[in-house]
Amino acid sequence: MRRLSRAADHSKLWFGAAAGLSLLGGARGRRGAAQGLLALGISSTFANLVAKPLTTRRRPEREELEVLARRHVPMPRSSSFPSGHTASAFAFATAAGNAQTPLSAPLRALATLVGYSRVHTGVHYPADVLAGAFIGVSTAELAGRLLGSPRP
Repeated sequence: MRRLSRAADHSKLWFGAAAGLSLLGGARGRRGAAQGLLALGISSTFANLVAKPLTTRRRPEREELEVLARRHVPMPRSSSFPSGHTASAFAFATAAGNAQTPLSAPLRALATLVGYSRVHTGVHYPADVLAGAFIGVSTAELAGRLLGSPRP
């Protein structure tokens, strides 16, 4: 889970997925990558520049859980609520999955694992991840409308 959480830092995982979709997915793959990256940009901007500054939720206290220290990733300095990693993950997975239907379930499963990894590594509470997922799915719908892409 640590590796997955770190792979999602700065959306590296999703930029890689977009590159793969663009190179291997033909026109639908390129459309899915574009939709996914637009949704990712909107969700990341909203989660990190709008929602996080409105809240002051402290991150989980990890010192009490020394037994789980090997799970830890570096503690972000921003508000815990909402999870920006999860918002980006669900934004990309939902938008790209809407355009590339056969990849929808695997992308959403990967997004779910990214969200879980943030709780598992001790940097978010479950509610932070749920809020991030809501933001991600909502911005994916917005990205689809902005690009005029039909939903499956």
